[in-house]
Amino acid sequence: MKIWVDADACPGAVREIVLKAANRLVVHTTFVANKALFLPQAEHLYFVQVPAGPDVVDGYIIEQAITGDLVITQDIPLAAELVNQGVVVISPHGTLFTDGNIGDRLASRNLMSDLRDTGMITGGPKPFGEKEKRAFANAFDQALTRLLRAT
Repeated sequence: MKIWVDADACPGAVREIVLKAANRLVVHTTFVANKALFLPQAEHLYFVQVPAGPDVVDGYIIEQAITGDLVITQDIPLAAELVNQGVVVISPHGTLFTDGNIGDRLASRNLMSDLRDTGMITGGPKPFGEKEKRAFANAFDQALTRLLRAT
């Protein structure tokens, strides 16, 4: 079981939670981004820098993650692809993506994207705060515990 982090837009608080768990449990954890990211030195922590470009990080994670792995991403199309491959996926906000909810999430994401493109909706996502941090920590702990028990 490996942890993969789509690190391009990963909040710092999420990165810290993942690093603490990876170090405590000594779990192979890879952060993937198109810009440099510095991690503490440990044999089980990895950083992969991919070339800049749309969906390059996504493509790398799709190629590498396998059933039984855990991926952290807020990218809904990436999550949809991974869920279809049997990978456990959670968002930095603590949402567990499943076969049962990923279709609705993808449809909502596409609708919101269309509304933003037409100018009907402006602004970005809500700020990442303590509530989101707690939700992520709980979802991450549950998913990680379940996956580690299965191995």
